[in-house]
Amino acid sequence: MRTRAATFFLITTLAAGIAASAPPQPGGGDAHPELLTNAGALHRWQAMRFGMFIHWGPVTLRGTEIGWSRGTQVPIGEYDNLYREFDPALFSAEDWVEAAKEAGMKYLVMVAKHHDGFCLWDSRLTSYKITNSPLGRDVQKELADECRRDGVMFCTYYSILDWHHPDYTTRYGGDPRPLETSDMDKYRAYLKGQVGELIKNYHTNLLWFDGQWEKSWTHRDGMDLYAYARGLNDSLLINNRVDKGRGAWWKKTDTAAFAGDFGTPEQEVGAFDNEHPWESCMTICTQWAWKPNDTLKSLKTCINLLARTAGGGGNFLLNVSPMPDGRIEQRQINRLKEIGIWLARFGESIYDTRGGPWKPGTRMASTCRGPEVYVHILVPPGRELRLPAIPGRTVLSARLLNKGPVTTRVEGGQLVIPLPADLPDADDAVVALRLDGSAETVAPIEVPQDGGN
Repeated sequence: MRTRAATFFLITTLAAGIAASAPPQPGGGDAHPELLTNAGALHRWQAMRFGMFIHWGPVTLRGTEIGWSRGTQVPIGEYDNLYREFDPALFSAEDWVEAAKEAGMKYLVMVAKHHDGFCLWDSRLTSYKITNSPLGRDVQKELADECRRDGVMFCTYYSILDWHHPDYTTRYGGDPRPLETSDMDKYRAYLKGQVGELIKNYHTNLLWFDGQWEKSWTHRDGMDLYAYARGLNDSLLINNRVDKGRGAWWKKTDTAAFAGDFGTPEQEVGAFDNEHPWESCMTICTQWAWKPNDTLKSLKTCINLLARTAGGGGNFLLNVSPMPDGRIEQRQINRLKEIGIWLARFGESIYDTRGGPWKPGTRMASTCRGPEVYVHILVPPGRELRLPAIPGRTVLSARLLNKGPVTTRVEGGQLVIPLPADLPDADDAVVALRLDGSAETVAPIEVPQDGGN
């Protein structure tokens, strides 16, 4: 089933025109779906709400940022040859997937190729890949297979730009190679060939593109790549960075002029939006790739970000950064386990919910599912929580999750929720309200002063 509701759309006739003039697709065939987001796939992904992002590769040997440090912090010749000494003997797909599951994450997005062009799968189209490192193993395949066994949705990040590839027509970091020898047509064929490999051979359910902002990539390219990928798998979800032209990655629009199924705010919580799907991606430390002694986010911060994102109607993609030996460092593992413990107690307020009816702020957030409303108390307000009353709805009952019933009253147009001195969780205590009708149809409610009293 396909629908236009709550998705980014494409104009079928425009896509057909692009397809007619596009070069032959390396995957073969000219299949072009209606190019409307697959509604079932979208709903299943949104219900998951929480996923793991993984940035990793030979660059961890230097502890600098993946892709961006090529030529700026690490000389290009040195960076491009790090894979020859990259031997993460302690890498275990089972351990990584287990860490995601213990955190309560329902899907995993692996960076298969970042801007540096290095491939973490056994691509037949390049020798610059993990199977030619001392490790000699197909990391992408091992992770995909492990996710499939463990019931975790496997997803793939792929950078459209490639500063290593000789035919990509933008240079970065002082790369001395002349542009005259590059050929973007050849690079597009290479890119499509690799995307085809990832879709057909690696159980990829979602493609997380990046690197679309450079002049080498056009709106026409984005439309064509979206059509090609969906032609191989109609249930595939694809982020908005496959295309360009919205002005910013995190901007969302219901226009039919651009490709992509969801927006991608980065290192910030997206604005409240239940109509257009979105996902905030953030780092558990500060750098995407591992670096020694990077600053780790507190448990309170992680839970706060998760609740505010779900409360705004979005998914939360939290990045971990494994070490050069292949392990996720213990302090990151510990933080993930702590998040998982919180979700084991309060997960009903996150999974398979919508944002609202109250818009989130720094002190509170809310999620809902039918007549159930979950109020996340991020900063305890004192003896009672006061919120604008929900128009057209009556609170039938209220309870503090993992503690017991509480009373509520309406006073001066406000819903008043008395709170005990000892809340069930210091980072995010959750009050569950049952209404006399669905909360999902209530217009979003602004909360003055973030719900303080």
